[in-house]
Amino acid sequence: MTSSKHLDRQARLGLISRRRFLKTTAAAGIVTAGAGTFAIPAFGTNSAPTPKRGGHFRLGLSRGSTTDGLDPAKYADVFMQSVGFAIHNYLTELTEDGDLVGELAENWEPAPDASRWVFRIRKGVTFHDGKPMTSADVVASFNHHRGEQSQSAAKGIVDPIESIETDGSHTVIFNLTAPNADFPAVTSDYHMAILPAKDGGVDYESGNGCGGYILERLEPGVEAVVTRNPSYWKSDRAWFDKVTFLAITDAAARTNALRTGQIDAMDRVDLKTVNLLKMDPNLMVNSVDSDQIYYFPMNTQAAPFSDNNVRLALKHAIDREDLVTRVLKGYGRVGNDHPIGGSYRYFADLPQRHYDPDKARHYLKKAGHDSLSVDLSTSSAVFTGAVDAAVLFKEHAAKAGININVRREPADGYWDNVWMKRPWSMSYSSPRVTEDWFFSQYYSADAAWNDTNWQNERFNTLLVQARAELDSDKRVQMYAEMQRLIHDQGGAVAPAFSAYVSAARNNVGHGKIAVNRDMDGNRIAERWWFKG
Repeated sequence: MTSSKHLDRQARLGLISRRRFLKTTAAAGIVTAGAGTFAIPAFGTNSAPTPKRGGHFRLGLSRGSTTDGLDPAKYADVFMQSVGFAIHNYLTELTEDGDLVGELAENWEPAPDASRWVFRIRKGVTFHDGKPMTSADVVASFNHHRGEQSQSAAKGIVDPIESIETDGSHTVIFNLTAPNADFPAVTSDYHMAILPAKDGGVDYESGNGCGGYILERLEPGVEAVVTRNPSYWKSDRAWFDKVTFLAITDAAARTNALRTGQIDAMDRVDLKTVNLLKMDPNLMVNSVDSDQIYYFPMNTQAAPFSDNNVRLALKHAIDREDLVTRVLKGYGRVGNDHPIGGSYRYFADLPQRHYDPDKARHYLKKAGHDSLSVDLSTSSAVFTGAVDAAVLFKEHAAKAGININVRREPADGYWDNVWMKRPWSMSYSSPRVTEDWFFSQYYSADAAWNDTNWQNERFNTLLVQARAELDSDKRVQMYAEMQRLIHDQGGAVAPAFSAYVSAARNNVGHGKIAVNRDMDGNRIAERWWFKG
C-alpha cells in the first residue's frame, strides 16, 4: 500500500518528481499541505539552464572491454549502454523525472485486459543512412531478442510476447501470452534499440540507428567516437558536435584525466578521493541517490551454495553499515538481500537483516560445517571499491568462522569470463522501471542474467501471476512475497544500494540528472552540453 512516509522519502531523495508526487498522493487519497497532515517535500529546482550547441565532449568511463560489440542484445555495462543511447532511439524513454514517455512511439494503448498493446510509431524519422524508420524495423528489432535460440540478455523480458503484428507502416501490435500492465516500460530497456531491418533480421554491425549521433568508430576496450546527426528529429537534444567515449577502467587514471583537462566528465568517482575533487574549483561532483544494488551472487546449484543454510550464514556474516561507511563513504544505504529499493512502487519494507556472527555460525552448523572456506572473485570492473568491499567482507566473515579467499580478477573481460562463470563473484545492477522487469531479467527460471542460477517454483508462479494482475492491492501482496522469497532463500548477499557519483569540469552543463541509471540514465551524450 502506498504510504505517505514512503512517498515523502522518495521525494526527498529526488526519486520522484513533484508532478508524480502530487499525482500519486492524490490517487492514494493522501492529504497534502494545507490540510496540515502531510507537507509537500522541498523538491530540487532547476535553474533553467540554457543548452548551447557545439564542442567535442570527452567522457571517461569506468567500463569498456575488448569483448564489447555493437549488438544491443549483448550490451553489458555503462560503456556500450551510453554509446547505444547516443546512436539509437527506443520506443519509449524514461525521463529525468522518472516518467515514461514516448520516443519513437508517439503513443500506445492497451486492450482492456492489457494482453494486447498497440503502439503508434512516429512518422518522419530516418536512420543515419537516410532510410525511413517504419513498423517493420520495430518488429525486426524486437524479434532480434526473441525465440528459443536467442542469447539476448533481454530475452526474459520479451518472452511474454506471443506475436507481433503491423497495421500499416507506423502501427505495431504486441500480443502477449498474458496481461501485462507494465509492458510499455520494458520497451525503454537499453537492449531494445530500434535497428534497421535487413535480410530477415536486423543490421547491428554497422551501428546505423535513429539516434542523435552517428557512429564514427568503435575500438572495443579503448574508445568509441560519434558525431552529431544533422538530421536528428529532436531539435532540443544532442548538443555536442562530437563525443568521444574513453574506456578508463582505473579510477586514479580517470580522475587524473579529468583534473588535467584530458576529459570533460567521468563516471564512478573514487569515493576515497571525492573530497579532494570537491575542493578543485574547476570541477563539480554530482551525487544522486539511487536503487543501484551492489551484491555478491552465489551459484545456488553449486556446492556449498546449494545449501540455503550456507547462503543464510553468509548473509549474516557481513556488516552492511560498516561497508556503507568505509567503502561507500556514506554515498549509499544498506541493502536487505533483495534488489528492490524505496523508489519501486511495490517496495516491501521487510525486517532489516543485520551483522550477526553468532547467527552465521548457527546456519553453518545447520549446514553441517564448523567452519567454511570459499573463494570470492572480484575486480575493479564491478564498481570502484569492489575489491575493498570483498576484503572488508572477509574481515567480517572471519568472526563467524568463514574464510573468504578474495580472488582479484582482471578488469578486462570480467563480465564475460568471471561473472556467472565462477561459483561466487561480485556484481551490481542499476534499478529497473518495474519489479517485473528486474525479476524477469535476473530471477526467473530461464532469465539470461539469472546470476544465482536460482530456481524457485513459487517465485516463478508468482512472477507470471503478478504480471497479469491488474488489481494493485493484489500486486502489492504478490511482489512483497517475491521480495521475501529472495530475501530468505535467494542466492545473493546484497548489502548496499549505492549513489551514482560522477564528476565533470565546470564548463559542462546539464539539467536534472536521472537516477534510473548511471550517467544521467546513460543518456549523457544526448542531454548534456558545454556552457557558453
